[in-house]
Amino acid sequence: MKIAAAAYHLSYFNDFDAYRAKISEWVADAAGQGAQLLVFPEYGAMELASLGGRAVAQDIEAALHEVARHGPAVDALHVELAARHKVYILGASAPFFVGERPVNRAMFYGPEGVIGHQDKQIMTRFECAPWNVIAGTGLNVFDTPIGKIGVLICYDSEFPLLARTMVEAGAEILLAPSCTESFAGFTRVRVGSMARALESQCIVVHSPTVMECDFCPAVDTNIGSASIYGPPDHGFPEDGIFAQTPLNQPSWAVAEVSLDAVRHIRRDGGVLNHRDWAEQAARIETKDDA
Repeated sequence: MKIAAAAYHLSYFNDFDAYRAKISEWVADAAGQGAQLLVFPEYGAMELASLGGRAVAQDIEAALHEVARHGPAVDALHVELAARHKVYILGASAPFFVGERPVNRAMFYGPEGVIGHQDKQIMTRFECAPWNVIAGTGLNVFDTPIGKIGVLICYDSEFPLLARTMVEAGAEILLAPSCTESFAGFTRVRVGSMARALESQCIVVHSPTVMECDFCPAVDTNIGSASIYGPPDHGFPEDGIFAQTPLNQPSWAVAEVSLDAVRHIRRDGGVLNHRDWAEQAARIETKDDA
């Protein structure tokens, strides 16, 4: 199957129809290239803060509430597009209020409707303060006709035990939407994502926000490129990169991947990281008394 990862820029909208047109064009573009699974970035939905006007978008707390209130309309749009193009879409993550404070939530859609959601598990320093976005609970693996899929939102991709929990629950594809304001931050997610692909011998899809956003200081600077990673082993790219976009240029990274190849390499790869994961614990517990 083909997977598409978005290097996505944030736009200012005067009305929801303008947002609808943009997302519809992006989805149609990826679907037109044959992609069955589309991934949008972390906090890509913050562009919806513009619907409240510049004063709202420039106030972080007001922006979080403005974006969250459009959640039902965003869901309806993505459900419509997933059904029309017969694709699976990880929507751009957005604040979702659970009580008084929001979590950072990515919704997952398929041709039959909303499949579920994944909340970010570990907050960055900026999310803790001044955003005051709270951690979600629970890790989900979505069992779909195109494979078992887990989601690691940005910083979560840097923690191997989160990914391993999903992999042990059957995940063969991990989606890593991100939003980073520096090349170093982008590199951390990139390296984390590539490491997750290596150690669990799976596909990891990295979708970042890119370029400047002059109306919402919460996401004002965005640096990254979209990539699709695999384990650098037999039948996979030697550098572990199936496809990547140029740095800070909005576009799709599209690649064809095979879950049969993932299953084969887990059984008979040049190395067997997925199988040998449990050996770490035994080695740590071994004490040399010599």
